[in-house]
Amino acid sequence: MIPLHIHSNFSLLTGTFRIDELIKKAKEFNIHALSLTDTNGMYGIINFYKQCVESGIKPILGCYINDSSDELKYTIFLAKNQHGFSDICRIITSRKLDENFDLKTILKEYHPNLIIITPVIEYLKIINPQNQFYAELIRTKKQKNYTTELYSLAKEKKIKVVATNPVYFLNQEDFIIHKLLRAIDENTTIANLKSEIVVDPEFYFRPFKELEKLFRDIPDALVESEEIAEQCNVNLNIGDYKFPHYPNAKPDSFTFFYKIVYDGFNRKYPKATFSEKERLEKEIEVITSLNFIDYFLIVWDIVQEAKRRGILYIGRGSAANSMVAYCLDLTQIEPIRNNLFFERFLNKARSSPPDVDLDFSWKERDEMIKYVFEKYGYENVAMISTHVTFRARSAFREVAKAFGISDAEISNYSKKIPWTSAKNLPNIAEIFPESKSLDFSKEPWKTIVYLASRIANFPRHLSIHPGGIVITPTKVTDYCALEYAKNKGLGLIITQSDMYSIEDLGLIKIDLLSQRSLGVLRDTMKMIKKKS
Repeated sequence: MIPLHIHSNFSLLTGTFRIDELIKKAKEFNIHALSLTDTNGMYGIINFYKQCVESGIKPILGCYINDSSDELKYTIFLAKNQHGFSDICRIITSRKLDENFDLKTILKEYHPNLIIITPVIEYLKIINPQNQFYAELIRTKKQKNYTTELYSLAKEKKIKVVATNPVYFLNQEDFIIHKLLRAIDENTTIANLKSEIVVDPEFYFRPFKELEKLFRDIPDALVESEEIAEQCNVNLNIGDYKFPHYPNAKPDSFTFFYKIVYDGFNRKYPKATFSEKERLEKEIEVITSLNFIDYFLIVWDIVQEAKRRGILYIGRGSAANSMVAYCLDLTQIEPIRNNLFFERFLNKARSSPPDVDLDFSWKERDEMIKYVFEKYGYENVAMISTHVTFRARSAFREVAKAFGISDAEISNYSKKIPWTSAKNLPNIAEIFPESKSLDFSKEPWKTIVYLASRIANFPRHLSIHPGGIVITPTKVTDYCALEYAKNKGLGLIITQSDMYSIEDLGLIKIDLLSQRSLGVLRDTMKMIKKKS
């Protein structure tokens, strides 16, 4: 049997294990294929995909999506191929951004690239018969009677069935961590958790023999999971770049790029030497061979627009090592006289794309970001997310609150906890001198720091990367799902994938950063100009 319903810690404040722990467990059980179906999101799907491939396990990419009007009703979507992966990205985006999202409407549509699984009897009655649809059979003490009814209906309507045992914790004793996370999410204590907020205590990673015993009367439901796994074949082409296209290059990108580079070169090197020309040609050859021309043209276009608007900017980072970047006015430092080596910025052996960081005044950065959205299309541009995780102090505070400890008492301890991983909490007095007065050897503190260490680096919510935006050749939702940043009131839409997953997907990230000092410099120059 192949597990088809799994929630990692990227089912935010619900799932209790990291992806590497899941992979390790699957290898212990000799499972050759594995799914990930986190709740309303694919935050960890790229990491999952990479680790599965590295471990010799076939990754099955999917998502658990519940109805916005009744979150207990859900459907699992599994991608058969790359088109199916994009379909799931679009469904998640709709679930996150559309206030009128209706799961029933999705189920009535035709989805040739998806496998659809649900335990909801109501949904079995409205399915599109063209879809590959399965009734999900779950046999726990709580769901036994309901599953019997579901099975009877599926047989009556000639709908295929598949056996699952949803996985929210790897071991049954980890149910307490699930309860803890739910309490944190609900801003309540573990003791006051409502039963409908937590999942079934039997939703752990069961060995196959246990499941075989549970479904001994319908073994075909177990076999069906293997057949589903065989049909799911998604290749994300990790590391293959998906370059956006600069739209105004005439007659073609290379000719236009070559022209504007040499325009800048002739302006900045009026008496160019042979070695300077040789260096420039070498850089152009490397940039061309790596297909980065359109990337440079897009960054150049942003810089040109900033100039037209009279906006101060600074290009910084390893881009300063490039003569091409200097000729295009992306940077202001002449690389040869400053003995800067192009290879530190870009070379044929480097696997990642070039990284040009542009700093703008904090007052004008948003104006430039808006320009990028308008120029390259709101469907093709998105802000990149960052996953906010539990560190030592935040994990300690939240776990202590879930145990009903007062804020005043928590603060007496937390102020002595340094900025470090929550894994260090059980031994923090021995590791850090500033924490030597902390005594966590007695209850409830012993249990609190233990549980806090168990959720170390768990994602808590999404925020916005300080300056990263992604521009895609087609719609962003062809590659990843979108949602609102935590402060939905601002209306900022971000990728569910963080910057590392964006880079793994081969999408092109551009950093447009905010620097307060540039705003001060601009205002100072304006004041001087007025007085002169």
